[in-house]
Amino acid sequence: MTTLRPDLKFLLAHPAHLIAFGFGSGLAPKAPGTVGTLLGWPLFWLLVAVAPDLPNQLILLIAGFLLGVWACGKTGRALGVADHGGMVWDEIVAFALVLLFTPPGWLWAGIAFLLFRFFDIIKPWPIRLADRHLKNGFGVMFDDLLAAGYALALIKGLQWLV
Repeated sequence: MTTLRPDLKFLLAHPAHLIAFGFGSGLAPKAPGTVGTLLGWPLFWLLVAVAPDLPNQLILLIAGFLLGVWACGKTGRALGVADHGGMVWDEIVAFALVLLFTPPGWLWAGIAFLLFRFFDIIKPWPIRLADRHLKNGFGVMFDDLLAAGYALALIKGLQWLV
Protein backbone atom coordinates (compact mmCIF):
# COMPACT_ATOMS: atom_id res chain seq x y z
CA MET A 1 0.00 0.00 0.00
CA THR A 2 1.29 3.46 -0.91
CA THR A 3 1.68 6.14 1.75
CA LEU A 4 0.00 9.40 0.75
CA ARG A 5 1.26 12.82 1.78
CA PRO A 6 -1.72 14.56 3.39
CA ASP A 7 -2.67 18.08 2.34
CA LEU A 8 -5.75 20.30 2.47
CA LYS A 9 -7.29 18.41 -0.44
CA PHE A 10 -6.87 15.13 1.44
CA LEU A 11 -8.45 16.64 4.59
CA LEU A 12 -11.49 17.83 2.68
CA ALA A 13 -11.91 14.54 0.80
CA HIS A 14 -13.68 12.87 3.77
CA PRO A 15 -15.01 14.05 7.16
CA ALA A 16 -12.91 11.36 8.90
CA HIS A 17 -9.72 12.93 7.55
CA LEU A 18 -10.74 16.38 8.75
CA ILE A 19 -11.49 15.04 12.24
CA ALA A 20 -8.39 12.83 12.50
CA PHE A 21 -6.18 15.74 11.46
CA GLY A 22 -7.74 18.02 14.07
CA PHE A 23 -9.46 20.26 11.50
CA GLY A 24 -6.11 20.98 9.87
CA SER A 25 -3.89 21.35 12.95
CA GLY A 26 -2.23 18.04 12.09
CA LEU A 27 -0.85 19.60 8.92
CA ALA A 28 1.47 21.82 11.00
CA PRO A 29 4.98 21.45 9.54
CA LYS A 30 6.58 21.18 12.99
CA ALA A 31 5.27 19.38 16.10
CA PRO A 32 1.75 18.58 14.86
CA GLY A 33 1.04 16.63 18.06
CA THR A 34 1.77 19.69 20.15
CA VAL A 35 -0.31 21.91 17.88
CA GLY A 36 -3.14 19.38 18.04
CA THR A 37 -2.89 19.20 21.82
CA LEU A 38 -3.54 22.94 21.97
CA LEU A 39 -6.97 22.23 20.44
CA GLY A 40 -7.77 20.25 23.57
CA TRP A 41 -8.46 23.59 25.27
CA PRO A 42 -11.31 24.66 22.96
CA LEU A 43 -12.77 21.15 23.13
CA PHE A 44 -12.64 21.31 26.94
CA TRP A 45 -14.31 24.75 26.95
CA LEU A 46 -17.00 23.45 24.59
CA LEU A 47 -17.60 20.42 26.83
CA VAL A 48 -18.00 22.60 29.90
CA ALA A 49 -20.33 24.99 28.05
CA VAL A 50 -22.52 22.25 26.56
CA ALA A 51 -22.58 19.86 29.52
CA PRO A 52 -21.98 21.54 32.88
CA ASP A 53 -22.03 18.26 34.84
CA LEU A 54 -19.19 15.71 34.91
CA PRO A 55 -21.18 12.60 33.87
CA ASN A 56 -22.37 14.26 30.66
CA GLN A 57 -18.92 15.69 29.97
CA LEU A 58 -17.50 12.18 30.26
CA ILE A 59 -20.19 10.83 27.92
CA LEU A 60 -19.24 13.47 25.36
CA LEU A 61 -15.55 12.62 25.73
CA ILE A 62 -16.33 8.92 25.26
CA ALA A 63 -18.24 9.88 22.11
CA GLY A 64 -15.20 11.91 21.00
CA PHE A 65 -12.96 8.91 21.67
CA LEU A 66 -15.22 6.60 19.62
CA LEU A 67 -15.41 9.20 16.85
CA GLY A 68 -11.60 9.22 16.89
CA VAL A 69 -11.40 5.43 16.66
CA TRP A 70 -13.47 5.61 13.47
CA ALA A 71 -11.83 8.74 12.00
CA CYS A 72 -8.24 7.71 12.73
CA GLY A 73 -8.86 4.16 11.51
CA LYS A 74 -10.33 5.34 8.23
CA THR A 75 -7.70 8.02 7.75
CA GLY A 76 -4.85 5.66 8.57
CA ARG A 77 -6.09 3.18 5.99
CA ALA A 78 -6.40 5.96 3.39
CA LEU A 79 -2.83 7.13 4.14
CA GLY A 80 -1.36 3.64 4.26
CA VAL A 81 0.03 4.16 7.78
CA ALA A 82 -1.91 3.22 10.91
CA ASP A 83 -0.70 6.10 13.12
CA HIS A 84 0.36 9.01 10.92
CA GLY A 85 1.96 11.84 12.91
CA GLY A 86 -0.56 14.32 11.53
CA MET A 87 -3.50 12.50 13.06
CA VAL A 88 -3.97 14.55 16.23
CA TRP A 89 -7.58 13.89 17.27
CA ASP A 90 -6.15 11.50 19.87
CA GLU A 91 -4.17 14.33 21.50
CA ILE A 92 -7.15 16.68 21.37
CA VAL A 93 -9.55 14.30 23.14
CA ALA A 94 -7.00 12.99 25.65
CA PHE A 95 -5.85 16.49 26.63
CA ALA A 96 -9.47 17.64 27.05
CA LEU A 97 -9.85 14.72 29.47
CA VAL A 98 -6.76 15.85 31.38
CA LEU A 99 -8.13 19.39 31.62
CA LEU A 100 -11.43 18.04 32.93
CA PHE A 101 -9.66 16.76 36.05
CA THR A 102 -7.00 19.47 36.37
CA PRO A 103 -7.40 22.07 39.13
CA PRO A 104 -8.56 25.47 37.85
CA GLY A 105 -6.02 28.10 36.86
CA TRP A 106 -3.55 28.75 34.08
CA LEU A 107 -0.60 27.44 36.07
CA TRP A 108 -2.24 24.04 36.54
CA ALA A 109 -3.37 24.01 32.89
CA GLY A 110 0.19 24.75 31.77
CA ILE A 111 1.56 21.98 33.98
CA ALA A 112 -1.10 19.63 32.58
CA PHE A 113 -0.10 20.53 29.02
CA LEU A 114 3.61 19.92 29.68
CA LEU A 115 3.00 16.64 31.51
CA PHE A 116 0.65 15.31 28.84
CA ARG A 117 3.07 16.18 26.02
CA PHE A 118 5.97 14.66 27.99
CA PHE A 119 4.21 11.32 28.47
CA ASP A 120 2.83 11.31 24.92
CA ILE A 121 6.32 11.82 23.51
CA ILE A 122 8.38 9.67 25.91
CA LYS A 123 5.82 6.84 26.04
CA PRO A 124 6.80 5.04 29.26
CA TRP A 125 5.48 1.54 29.92
CA PRO A 126 2.68 0.58 29.16
CA ILE A 127 2.14 3.43 26.68
CA ARG A 128 4.97 2.23 24.42
CA LEU A 129 3.63 -1.33 24.61
CA ALA A 130 0.16 -0.18 23.57
CA ASP A 131 1.64 2.01 20.83
CA ARG A 132 3.54 -0.95 19.38
CA HIS A 133 0.85 -3.61 19.63
CA LEU A 134 -2.51 -1.89 19.26
CA LYS A 135 -3.17 -0.78 15.71
CA ASN A 136 -5.84 1.00 13.73
CA GLY A 137 -8.07 3.68 15.20
CA PHE A 138 -8.32 2.14 18.65
CA GLY A 139 -4.54 1.94 19.03
CA VAL A 140 -4.11 5.53 17.88
CA MET A 141 -6.60 6.75 20.48
CA PHE A 142 -5.71 4.40 23.36
CA ASP A 143 -2.03 5.25 23.86
CA ASP A 144 -2.95 8.92 24.35
CA LEU A 145 -5.54 7.90 26.90
CA LEU A 146 -2.72 6.20 28.83
CA ALA A 147 -0.57 9.35 28.55
CA ALA A 148 -3.53 11.30 29.96
CA GLY A 149 -3.65 8.87 32.88
CA TYR A 150 0.04 9.41 33.66
CA ALA A 151 -0.37 13.19 33.44
CA LEU A 152 -3.40 13.13 35.74
CA ALA A 153 -1.65 10.89 38.27
CA LEU A 154 1.22 13.38 38.50
CA ILE A 155 -1.14 16.36 38.67
CA LYS A 156 -3.05 14.75 41.54
CA GLY A 157 0.27 13.98 43.27
CA LEU A 158 1.42 17.56 42.85
CA GLN A 159 -1.94 18.81 44.04
CA TRP A 160 -1.58 16.68 47.16
CA LEU A 161 1.90 18.10 47.82
CA VAL A 162 0.86 21.72 47.45
